[in-house]
Amino acid sequence: MNIDFPPPSKGTYNNAGSSRRLADYCEHEDLERMEQGIYTEGFFNLADDNIYKSQVVKDIDGNIGQLMKTDAKFYAIHVSPSEKELKAMGNTEQEQAEAMKRYIREVVIPEYAKNFNKGLSAEDIKFYGKIHFNRDRSNNELNMHCHLIVSRKDQSNKKKLSPLTNHKNTKKGAIKGGFDRTNLFRQAEQGFDRLFNYDRQLTESFEYYNTMKNGNISDQLKMQEQQISDERKNTNVQVGMYVDELESKLSANLSELGLSSVLGIISPEPSNTLDEQIPVKRKKKKPKRGFKR
Repeated sequence: MNIDFPPPSKGTYNNAGSSRRLADYCEHEDLERMEQGIYTEGFFNLADDNIYKSQVVKDIDGNIGQLMKTDAKFYAIHVSPSEKELKAMGNTEQEQAEAMKRYIREVVIPEYAKNFNKGLSAEDIKFYGKIHFNRDRSNNELNMHCHLIVSRKDQSNKKKLSPLTNHKNTKKGAIKGGFDRTNLFRQAEQGFDRLFNYDRQLTESFEYYNTMKNGNISDQLKMQEQQISDERKNTNVQVGMYVDELESKLSANLSELGLSSVLGIISPEPSNTLDEQIPVKRKKKKPKRGFKR
């Protein structure tokens, strides 16, 4: 599961002003899909679906109390499952979209709130989500992902919340709390696995990716050793399952053979009598030799 925070820019992700440009972008694929008669999803939040874009913009742009002109007013978050994860979320686009909304509501937003370390819950976060089904420059068969627009201020319009801060659970100073992005990624992944009963392999885990990218040589070597160990275990399990399957088939075949033999003894096939099976050649009587009178 890939979760990232696009950095603010002068374009779509310019978060110092209105959220309209980002909201417009979130709807960019809808027209094409509607023209083709393909299923689309509207904006959603913690409780409602199919929310109009105008309401999204009004709500986000109006929740900016005590923010300066150049301050960030909102943040964007991308939530992008892998193809394998998407298959675990459903068989159709609609099933996957419903599963995505459930994942955002039950895992991502609650963990987002918790990682500010300010005693916040999902209900304190003002956000809107929009699901996309396609991704540019991707050759994957499945590309569904979700864009989140999250207000800088909480629902009460009192607390400033920044997921891009470098503070983590600070107790002193002007900034209390902070935000632990690493823990968010870890908890969101574990929450996904629990929610969808997903059997995650080591090489697709956040711990593996983070260690191989940012860890020291010692940690990377330990991770590779664990990878090799897991692969051997998986191989042994697969071999064991294959052997069990062969033994089961062999046992079934032997059982069928034994049953056929028993049935053959108890109920032999009807047969003709020996005389009918083997024709008997009758010997012609030779005339008695002697003197004729």
